[in-house]
Amino acid sequence: MAATLQLVLSGCGDSAPPGNAAPAMPPANVKIAQPLSRETSDWDEYTGRIEAVNAVDVRARIGGYLEKVNFHAGDKVKKGDLLFLIDQKPLQAQLNFANAELERAKTKRELAINDLARAENLFKAKAISAEEYDARSKGLREAAAAVVSAEASAYAAKLNLEYTEIRAPISGRVGRELLTVGNLVKADDTLLTQMVSTDPIYVYVDADEQSVLKYRRQAKRDGSVSADLHGAAVEAAVADEDGFPHQGKLDYIAPRADAATGTLTLRGVFPNPDELLSPGFFARLRLKGSAAYPALLVPDRAIGADQAQRFVWVVNANNQAEYRPIKPGARIGQLRVVRDGLKAEDWVVVEGLQKLRPGATVNPEKIALDGQGGQ
Repeated sequence: MAATLQLVLSGCGDSAPPGNAAPAMPPANVKIAQPLSRETSDWDEYTGRIEAVNAVDVRARIGGYLEKVNFHAGDKVKKGDLLFLIDQKPLQAQLNFANAELERAKTKRELAINDLARAENLFKAKAISAEEYDARSKGLREAAAAVVSAEASAYAAKLNLEYTEIRAPISGRVGRELLTVGNLVKADDTLLTQMVSTDPIYVYVDADEQSVLKYRRQAKRDGSVSADLHGAAVEAAVADEDGFPHQGKLDYIAPRADAATGTLTLRGVFPNPDELLSPGFFARLRLKGSAAYPALLVPDRAIGADQAQRFVWVVNANNQAEYRPIKPGARIGQLRVVRDGLKAEDWVVVEGLQKLRPGATVNPEKIALDGQGGQ
């Protein structure tokens, strides 16, 4: 009886129900594409700040009480537009007085002219002495000088009256008013507002001396721009932008390196008609760091990272995934240059990377890449 029970238990332990076997995993669905083959160049990227071409602190040239603010904060204005008006009444009175003094001086000059003409006739008739004639002549010169002085005073009074109209010195955006109506404005002292030009715009970055030397030697070799790099093509982007959509030119390199940092300041100038770029923004700027060379490019999303190594998955003729270490190069839009590890005829997995392991069988769908890395 015991032997029979042992035999039954032993038989139960040696077999498993066929329904408990783990099912085989189906091949992973992936999309594969061959690398793009095209000429490209390496670009060096820098971070810097956007600055206005023109920035002005608006102050009054004449003192007085502020009578009018003729703009709204942030307005776009043209050079010559009226921004502020200072009370004109005292200065209008000064101009009226100066004009009256000018007329008085002109009248005295006319009298002196007539007086000298009479003196000439009398002198010829020997009716007056030479001393008397000289005195009349001197009187005319003094009267003429008084007219010049009065004209200068009247012109100065006219300028002072014009200075009560504080106009935009440049075209661009005006900031908020820093003084309100009724306050006293001090000549050449009180800051009324600030203005910046918006189109074009500058981007400033700092480049190390080795990079600048590289750019200069490259310019000398290909003859595209002068050795001072003026006119070299540059591209820029701001925080929320992919790629570098803004095209500009390099227009300034500092004549000497900063002794503390060993860098030189570079400046790119960019058109900004839509005013997307604002002074003070951070920006990324890049300029060409190599001559054109043939390269293979794959979507940046197709490249994985394994500790200190970058890799891609390649599907072989047996539809099996192969782990392929690569040496990546520069990123160009959504694409990445592959310097080593790939051939033009390889089929690279561009979608479905997370499901793969070396030697795994896959169900590939072949696609063609466009110039941006999509299908």
